[in-house]
Amino acid sequence: ALVNRSASCLFASIMPSFAFLLLLLPAVSRCPLPAGSSPLAPYDLLYADGVRAYFAQNWPLAAELLQRCLHSYSRLLGVRRECQGRCQDEASFGGRPLSHPWETGFFDRVLQRAECLEECLGRGLGGQPSRHRASREIQQDFEEREPYNYLQIAFFKLKKLDEAVSSAYTFFVANPQHLQMREDMEKYRRMAGVKSESFQDLEATSHWVAYEAGLHHYSMDEYQQAVTKLEESLREGLLALEDCRALCEGAREEEDKEEEMQLGLYEAIAGTHYIQVLKCRQKCILDIATKPGRVSSVEDFIPSHFDLLQEGGTAVTKPVFSFPVGNVDMAAECAATYLLFYPSDEMMLKKLKRYQAELGEETPVAAREVPAAFPLSERSLMEKKLIYYAMEQLGETFDDPVSSHSLHWSLLWVFCEQLPFEGITITMDSQQLNGSQRVVLDRVLTESECKDILRLAKAAGGAGDSYRGRRSPHTPHERFEGLTVLKALQLAEERAVNWRDVKLLLQASEKSRKIVEYYFTPGKNLHFSFTHLVCRTAAEGEQEGRMDLSHPVHADNCLLDPEGNTCWKEPPAYIYRDYSAILYLNDDFQGGNLFFTETDAVTMTAQVQPKCGRLVAFSSGGENPHGVWAVTRGRRCAIALWYTLSPEHAEQVPREGKRWEGARERAQQQYPKGRARSTTQRTKANAESGARSVRMQVKDEF
Repeated sequence: ALVNRSASCLFASIMPSFAFLLLLLPAVSRCPLPAGSSPLAPYDLLYADGVRAYFAQNWPLAAELLQRCLHSYSRLLGVRRECQGRCQDEASFGGRPLSHPWETGFFDRVLQRAECLEECLGRGLGGQPSRHRASREIQQDFEEREPYNYLQIAFFKLKKLDEAVSSAYTFFVANPQHLQMREDMEKYRRMAGVKSESFQDLEATSHWVAYEAGLHHYSMDEYQQAVTKLEESLREGLLALEDCRALCEGAREEEDKEEEMQLGLYEAIAGTHYIQVLKCRQKCILDIATKPGRVSSVEDFIPSHFDLLQEGGTAVTKPVFSFPVGNVDMAAECAATYLLFYPSDEMMLKKLKRYQAELGEETPVAAREVPAAFPLSERSLMEKKLIYYAMEQLGETFDDPVSSHSLHWSLLWVFCEQLPFEGITITMDSQQLNGSQRVVLDRVLTESECKDILRLAKAAGGAGDSYRGRRSPHTPHERFEGLTVLKALQLAEERAVNWRDVKLLLQASEKSRKIVEYYFTPGKNLHFSFTHLVCRTAAEGEQEGRMDLSHPVHADNCLLDPEGNTCWKEPPAYIYRDYSAILYLNDDFQGGNLFFTETDAVTMTAQVQPKCGRLVAFSSGGENPHGVWAVTRGRRCAIALWYTLSPEHAEQVPREGKRWEGARERAQQQYPKGRARSTTQRTKANAESGARSVRMQVKDEF
């Protein structure tokens, strides 16, 4: 369907795909509507009146209005969810076959669905739906549970202590950093007559309640109860995901009406409306995985259910729901479902193989049927593919929540159709590395390429920058050599090193940048912050009984505070760094493994052994403290890379003129076949640029 990519027909070219999606998702025809009811008062008006009554110290009226606004808001969301489901059709336009041009048929369906939604919402709300369109500020107040903050004071003034406590607790759950409410909660706990059961979250989501109960039972080895609760959490979580997706189609406040008026019909539908709905739907997987009051979502929220269920399923002895637990049927099914997310997970593959052997090779093992809302479903993949098309052709931006949830990298290629580089494999992902925003990839470089870059490191060792073979800044038992990209280019201009090897260093660093960008930040540009070809050599005769590290535990963009179990993002730390990577060049040495720890800098969570072509990448913050074991024999070489999302913090250039500006690009364009230049070429280049060498202003990042 993507037949015309010209500027004037960008969206028209993908309309058949949108129409196909709508055949799956929406539509229309006359549908049963909710029973009529008395008009529902708009929640924003009730909220405003409640706040006025609050400041007028009319506590009975304030309590009544604030409760009514919360009820109205909840009912509005419920009606919207219900109507989105009711106004769907199976395959045809109101029972009529599509025999007219696609554009007419497309808008026929759109108009019919709009009519159905308008009628359904009107019946459910008892009046015009437009009366319930609140400003973004009011919506945010309700999302942050602000009405409960007022309500708890009103109840307290009315001497309704239990209601005041539950209202305060409901607000506090979503706002744990609110200092005044923290003090109020402590006062309530000390008050005589306050019941412990009054500390309840009135807005608690059922899937989170079940999930935390399941984890508790699991930790207590109560596997039967754990399976029951985890099944409930999974079921309710997927329903919450579908509800979230339905609400994405709700009315939105117009942010830039003037700009929208300048857009054509199809551009407005694509960029202003439909793509925004698709982005909202993709974000829903993060919403259901984020506990109220927390900023970060639980990583691998959906896959973790299947991991726990396959473990718990083999440990209990009574049937739970539809699963004959106590045998391996459930465990095998959940293991197969988990592998939809992580198809190369070695541990789970071994478990599935063991389950298959116990069941018998002739017994088929299938993953669970994927619900439509599931992030792996065909529908979700089609939606994501449309978003990526809009990014490429319409200039849209998109923070992919799937990549931040460490969904297996191979799934990302489904959306973008091809790998940026052939042959690269994921060896370990975040889960296997027991952390977040971590990955290990192999075959980024060939053995030949590693040898050539090692040759550059050796040739530049004496002439390079950053310590030049002096003792390491981290330990007296190792010697340190470093070479920056800009220094390598200067040495090539001075004929001190081979141009071909310098070009290979540039290509390797750029290839690594693209991989890290594609894996962690699709849709965003990562810039080089600093690049360093680094070799650490064990000092002879100084390795006996070493207890130190080659590089102590640290984080790359914050100051690690192990005692406080935190990381302070402030200078002198390089706070602008967002991602880090190490591309290894050899393994013919002893020691030197990279390892990750908890923020206590002591509890090791994972380690990575260097080898040629292996790239380890991770986010640069306090979630990834890391260090390097002592190099006790030989020479360990790698390309250390740091990236930033801020263009203003991109890799520095020399102060003297603009001779080296854009050096990376020019070096790769100037010698496309990778050959070293002849002596004549080198001499000519030196003559043109002058005999005086440029003094490089390269910041010493160590």
